Amino acid sequence: MVNARNLAVAIFCAVFLAASIYSQDDPQMQTRVPDKPSLRQSQNPQTTPAKKRRPVAEGLSDMKISDARKLLNQLGYWVSLEATGNDGSLRHAMTAFQKIEGRKRTGILTREEIDVLRGARRPKLLESEYPHLEIDLGRQVLLIIDGVGGTPRILSISSGSNKLFTDDGVTRRAITPRGRFEVYRKIKGWRKSPLGLLYYPNYIYAGIAIHGNPSVPAYPASHGCIRIPMFAAKEFSAIAKIGMVVIVYPNNSLYGTERRSPYGVRGKSIDLFRDWKSKSAPIASWNELTWPIVDKAVQ
Repeated sequence: MVNARNLAVAIFCAVFLAASIYSQDDPQMQTRVPDKPSLRQSQNPQTTPAKKRRPVAEGLSDMKISDARKLLNQLGYWVSLEATGNDGSLRHAMTAFQKIEGRKRTGILTREEIDVLRGARRPKLLESEYPHLEIDLGRQVLLIIDGVGGTPRILSISSGSNKLFTDDGVTRRAITPRGRFEVYRKIKGWRKSPLGLLYYPNYIYAGIAIHGNPSVPAYPASHGCIRIPMFAAKEFSAIAKIGMVVIVYPNNSLYGTERRSPYGVRGKSIDLFRDWKSKSAPIASWNELTWPIVDKAVQ
């Protein structure tokens, strides 16, 4: 009885061993490895494809990049001097420089751009006698003027896209209003609006604000607000005091804009109300500027 039992066990082991060997040779018998990597594999930089980033500088040493930062800063372009290598402030400063100089808006520092930087001059201002902000919609830049002859600080912006959008059942065009305004309201940190998040918004007209945004392309893309780079938004908010005059114009118009005293504006646009009365607003339609009440931000 014992011998029969031992014989049965031996036969079973032999059959199991043969099946195992066969399964290793036959691909149809093997267990399928899942396509999705494990958590450990996905965290391994050697097995995970790196996310592509747009270059900020092409083939330049850290010393060359540092020198370019200094040149940009001397010309007034807002760039971090403490940062090393490539960072977002350098890309946005290069984009602003290329906008002012009428160059291709790549945001990339090259040897050719450095040569142009060395021969560049500071941009001309619309007005210079008092502290204020100038927003050039044509070139998509914002200038901060101190009123005492200092170098203006320049930021790349993205303003209204001029495209139609619908919010709360109302369709209108994404236009940044032009004229003279004042900063009349400010919010610290993030503000959630019906059309998105605003970082340190500074309101100049109804729901139109100058605010930080992670997306500041080299072209107009907002619903009407003036987007500025995130790295500068908090410090900019400290500069843009309540009552500070903001001049928004379609292009650098030494350039055809009547000069006025900054006083008496009080958060509303003299130009816009004058144009409303004459029905000759410098935009496609005055009805496109029937923006929501102050508390409803546009982004």
